[in-house]
Amino acid sequence: MENYWLNEILRVLVLYGSAYLLGRWVVDHGIRVNYTRKIFHFILFFFPLLLADHLPYQASITTTMLSGLIFLLCIVTFIRPLRMRLPFLATAYAAIDRPEDRPFTLLWVSTQVVVTYLVIVLVVFWLSRYGKPALIYIAVLVAGIGDGLAEPVGVRFGRHTYRVHALFTGRRYTRSLEGSACVFLSAILAVIVLRAHLTETQLLLALLIVPPSMTLAEAVSPHTWDGPLLYLVGGASLVGVLELSAVLR
Repeated sequence: MENYWLNEILRVLVLYGSAYLLGRWVVDHGIRVNYTRKIFHFILFFFPLLLADHLPYQASITTTMLSGLIFLLCIVTFIRPLRMRLPFLATAYAAIDRPEDRPFTLLWVSTQVVVTYLVIVLVVFWLSRYGKPALIYIAVLVAGIGDGLAEPVGVRFGRHTYRVHALFTGRRYTRSLEGSACVFLSAILAVIVLRAHLTETQLLLALLIVPPSMTLAEAVSPHTWDGPLLYLVGGASLVGVLELSAVLR
């Protein structure tokens, strides 16, 4: 557990430090929050992977839920009363506060964190019944890389757009087929990366089922709330692959 706590301390420091530096870009140089928010997303995704090589620990449902709680507490520190009193927090918050998300930015982020971690635990438990909990990393890679690229690619190159709803408001938001293509391609790559955990039949089925399923999940999920649906549909499609492969065997 010593390595676990060192991981968490370093992750918290990087969370606040990177958010502050990205926030300075927004405040001082007018960089679009759509970009800084996704850079922040990638930092939070890749930094724990880097730490895993140097400070390994045995992950469990307990450590996963505890990490989720710590992350949620960090997000809560960005509430308006605190950031109005602490310029550091106000600047860090600027890195994730898209104007089109106001006044729901924190509400959407915090609720997504809670539900995402609960879904991850459910999916890991689900896949563990088949002896394949490592397959959760397919969903992790899609949510971390594919979904992370979807918005900046859509903002920069999106020409074929469609509209989605958001929670707690009737406002509608724009997504693009170009952004959705990032999810589709990342799902193909994720399945290939995790192919060692699949039989030949399961690999073929996963390539046929997982990419379109997760792409559709991202496409129809509420604005900023795609994480829970990506993990849930990703897990369900993988269970479907395992069940179908047993029938075809």
